[in-house]
Amino acid sequence: MIQRLIALIVLILSIPLWILFYVLIKVNSEGPVIFKQKRMGKDKKAFVMFKFRTMVKNAEKLKSKYAKVNEVDGPVFKIKDDPRFTGFGKILSHTGLDELPQLINIVRGEMAFVGPRPLPLEEGKHVPKPYEARFSVLPGVTSPWVLKGQHKLHFNQWMKLDVEYVNNRSAISDSEIALKTGLLIMGIIFKKMLGGNG
Repeated sequence: MIQRLIALIVLILSIPLWILFYVLIKVNSEGPVIFKQKRMGKDKKAFVMFKFRTMVKNAEKLKSKYAKVNEVDGPVFKIKDDPRFTGFGKILSHTGLDELPQLINIVRGEMAFVGPRPLPLEEGKHVPKPYEARFSVLPGVTSPWVLKGQHKLHFNQWMKLDVEYVNNRSAISDSEIALKTGLLIMGIIFKKMLGGNG
């Protein structure tokens, strides 16, 4: 309940950013401002996750075209410098600010600030049984996987990290992960402002 209240407050305070991103996304490319996708949540229940759209509007249809350059093994599809990104979308994705609409998911009780990242339904169906403990908690906007480098980890390493998080989670560890994520985002934004590639 506390997380949902905090998310609502942050959501209200971030309205100016929503307006700014709305304009920049609309100017940058055609398509909806908010990207919606069904993800697998707690107890494997499906829910619609929200993000600011960072890719061209037909990105899902183009997915198979870039399957050969997928940087993550297993059932997951991820490319760090995905060619489907729009110009502004790439900035949003690299800074993590595209996840801001997930505050709505937290308010709705579908996600938490910290937890295993929710997988698209088709990818979630292929998670091996030894790692299904990741579905015993609410998925998060951030997680240890985000801090470990995402694309640098093999699928099994990612899943083991999620299970380890679930088995050892606490209010203190969640606060540390949230704080480190905030600092990481601030660092990336600072580099972007200075014209770096981070």
